Amino acid sequence: MTPEILSTYGLPPTQQGDAWRALFSSVFELEEPAQASQGFLAESRYWALDGFGIGEVSAPALRATRTKELVRRNSVDHWCLTLGQRETKILTPKDTLVVPAQTPFLVSLGVDIASERASDKRLHLYLPRDGFADMASQLDAARGIILDTGLGRLLGHFVRNLALSLPGLTPYDVPNLTAAVRTMIGACVVPSPDRLELAAAQIDEARLQKLTQIVRRNIESPALGAGMLCGALGVSRTRLYRLLQHEGGVERYIRKIRLEVSHARLSDVSNTSTIGEIAARLGFTDASQFSRTFRREFGASPSEIRLAAMDGGAAEPASQVILDRQPLNRLLAAL
Repeated sequence: MTPEILSTYGLPPTQQGDAWRALFSSVFELEEPAQASQGFLAESRYWALDGFGIGEVSAPALRATRTKELVRRNSVDHWCLTLGQRETKILTPKDTLVVPAQTPFLVSLGVDIASERASDKRLHLYLPRDGFADMASQLDAARGIILDTGLGRLLGHFVRNLALSLPGLTPYDVPNLTAAVRTMIGACVVPSPDRLELAAAQIDEARLQKLTQIVRRNIESPALGAGMLCGALGVSRTRLYRLLQHEGGVERYIRKIRLEVSHARLSDVSNTSTIGEIAARLGFTDASQFSRTFRREFGASPSEIRLAAMDGGAAEPASQVILDRQPLNRLLAAL
């Protein structure tokens, strides 16, 4: 899938701010800081898909206003689900909301609204009313709501992985992708027992992807275990163990990731730590047991993997988890 790219890169600095404003003038009035006259490097990538669109925007600080006049002139009334890396301030005629970083929020382009934010890279999911007519009243009721809930944060994770996967998509993937987006929006923004049941497989896949990232980020932490993971995911121990039942349970799953990380570090010729030091940092205090467990997992000893790396022949471990590389393939497989 090839995006449409809008960019101010390559323009003279004094023209960049005006050019960026012109690109969006039919939908928003954009106001940049005073120093924008010195340059306003910004880029937008937009994918028009079947029944929805997704945009990825990287731009300096600005204020975007959807005025009453623009709403009258431009009849676009899509909902927009936004996920930013920085805090956002949303201003409506009745209220001002402060949205934390990495937290999704929903607005409607059919009403006047303004947003202020610092320099940021943001994702926008555009949901047309025709494509989401069956949940229109609930989405309207949810506009202006900060999705700072377990399901909301999971939806943010889903949107991030969706954006990462777009360059590798083909037109044949789009129908399933559209169904996946509709299902996740319904379950996470306007949840009901039926919608949650319909999205159960996708929600579990998204949780498993997020779980893997949490484990990898905390791989050297002595506190890494069921308690930490329950808190980070916002799930009960029962739900966590059910999520990992096909992986052999929590401890086995963590051990598997630790072994994969140890394999990667042993395969890295720039890593000068000893095998014992690598094992100890990853929680393997018994060197002999680490060596036996490593061989069972990869069919070679730690020292053999290190020697192969030095000889330029290190191979990818056959059992390596690849959740971080192909999130969409697994998501679609769960449909």
